[in-house]
Amino acid sequence: MGAGHDHGHASSRAADRGRLKIVLAVTVTVMVVEVVGAFVSGSLALLADAGHMATDAAAVVLALGASYVATLRPGPRSTFGYHRAEILAALLNALVLLGVCTYLAWTGITRLADPTTVQAAPMIAFAVVGLVANAVSMTILTRADGSSLNMRGAINEVFADLLGSILAVAAGVIILTTGFERADPIASLLIALMILPRSFVLLRDSLRVLLEIAPAHLDLAEIRSHLAGVDGVTDVHDLHAWTITSGLPSLSAHVTVTDEALQQWGVGGILDRLQGCAAEHFELHHATFQVEPTSHRGHEDLGETDCD
Repeated sequence: MGAGHDHGHASSRAADRGRLKIVLAVTVTVMVVEVVGAFVSGSLALLADAGHMATDAAAVVLALGASYVATLRPGPRSTFGYHRAEILAALLNALVLLGVCTYLAWTGITRLADPTTVQAAPMIAFAVVGLVANAVSMTILTRADGSSLNMRGAINEVFADLLGSILAVAAGVIILTTGFERADPIASLLIALMILPRSFVLLRDSLRVLLEIAPAHLDLAEIRSHLAGVDGVTDVHDLHAWTITSGLPSLSAHVTVTDEALQQWGVGGILDRLQGCAAEHFELHHATFQVEPTSHRGHEDLGETDCD
């Protein structure tokens, strides 16, 4: 039942990779332009922003590589494939963003106490170039699959750059018109404050997947109730839900059914009803059920078997 879902997921990944390649090209181009601008104008702010762009370029490369790794076929031991590579990339991106926030906060506070002279006109000119480029990149990425943590990590990186460009332009205008040098560190602190919550959300969601915590949108009590309502089902136990990767929730459960139901519909008929319930009500296309007749329930917890 999950074949169509998997095909759609693969198509979404392919489209996301195309977007990431375009964003990578734009990011690297802007980074080079800002490095040149920093040396021409002597602006440390532009050089720092170029360093931030380099970090973002590395993050996009990481996200792009993870997307390719996630499409590798499952092996004899890697039975789930490499889907979690996307989650690891998202986790690393979240940690990088937190590091960037820390750097911006520290630098901002230091420069508030001892403002650095900034060449406002070149700062504005090169910041505008970055603003336009980041706006283009953001437009491209927001058309991607928003459920992918890997893509959300890349989007957050570009969003951080977009904020930086907007605030850099604003700070440059203030410095140019008023001479208020502290506008530059204040802008850095604002960027850190705006990025920080998004970083923690991405970190939280990544850890939820890696720790195999039940997806937030799934109510396990409601799922148990729906499955228990299937004809012939007397009990649902050992119910587990987790996420293989973003957009691929999974479920497993032991389901006890009456001997009469098994005789009437067979194991296949019972499984069809259970899987139909999971797919229709909860959009769970990766569900595994162990069907147990009522007469077998007492033997389930036996410690010894006849298996040699």
